[in-house]
Amino acid sequence: MSKPKVYVSRVIPKPALDMIIKECEMGLNESDVPLTQAEFIEKMKTLDGLVCLLTDDINAEILKTVKEANPNFKVVSNVAVGYNNIDWKAATELGVAVSNTPGVLDDTTADFTWTLLMAVARRVVEADKYFRQKTWKGWGIMQFLGSDVYGKTLGVVGLGRIGRVVAKRAQGFDMKVLYTDVVRFEDLEKELGIQYVDKETLLKESDYVTLHVPLLPETKHYISAKELDLMKETAYLINASRGPVLDEKALVKALQEKKIAGAGLDVFEMEPKAEPELYEMDNVVLAPHIASASIETRTKMATMAAENVIAGVKGLKPPNCVNPDIYG
Repeated sequence: MSKPKVYVSRVIPKPALDMIIKECEMGLNESDVPLTQAEFIEKMKTLDGLVCLLTDDINAEILKTVKEANPNFKVVSNVAVGYNNIDWKAATELGVAVSNTPGVLDDTTADFTWTLLMAVARRVVEADKYFRQKTWKGWGIMQFLGSDVYGKTLGVVGLGRIGRVVAKRAQGFDMKVLYTDVVRFEDLEKELGIQYVDKETLLKESDYVTLHVPLLPETKHYISAKELDLMKETAYLINASRGPVLDEKALVKALQEKKIAGAGLDVFEMEPKAEPELYEMDNVVLAPHIASASIETRTKMATMAAENVIAGVKGLKPPNCVNPDIYG
């Protein structure tokens, strides 16, 4: 009996590839260049399942064209928590399962949120650049003065899995923690000693604002000029969620006009590029979407995606299926 056919759109950690090879006939894009739409369609016409990354645009046209040519295509397994890169509604209409990898990167992403926060607050990147230029003449009391973190107010926008882990870590810095969300979590308020407020209050009162909302139509530019105007001039904005949640042009203007003190960004509106002015700003820490980039976490994500695609190509519901209704 022939094995189901699976294609992996980019190299992922070896344990996941080994799992797929054991159960399936596997094709792999070994280059670090994303496939074009035409290439995806051509590949998927002969497949039972696809493993893709957040940077792969699996749109309705691809899915419809493939399904018409290949009724046996069953599953798209995303190696990410988010799946806004896949038209999951079109997939659902076509009976194609879509899966993601939730839960495994919460702690790692929360750690990196704090990495960005600490780095921009204490001017670590700026100081590192200065030291490497070999122009430092010795210690000075006014050199690279940053902002304290302990005892300050942290505003957590979105108290989902990652947001609540970020809030928990703030306890070690003896911070006051405010949060806003579409849902109120009174149990976590008691457990973590945090306070629920509306969006405007959080922005006005926080020394550090960190974003942890999913990318949805209603959260695009969740933070724009209006919101940035509400923040303290001494406040910092951290985004390790999704790029379009933050209006980058508005952020640039706010930084130029010193309406806020700085920002730490791991995601961008038009990845892999950012607004040109951000590259030149010393009070902005820029990272290339690496919040989940630990060996342990990326391996867990990949093996979870492998489990999802293997189940899907066998006609079973993937463990992390985001559209389970297709299974009745």
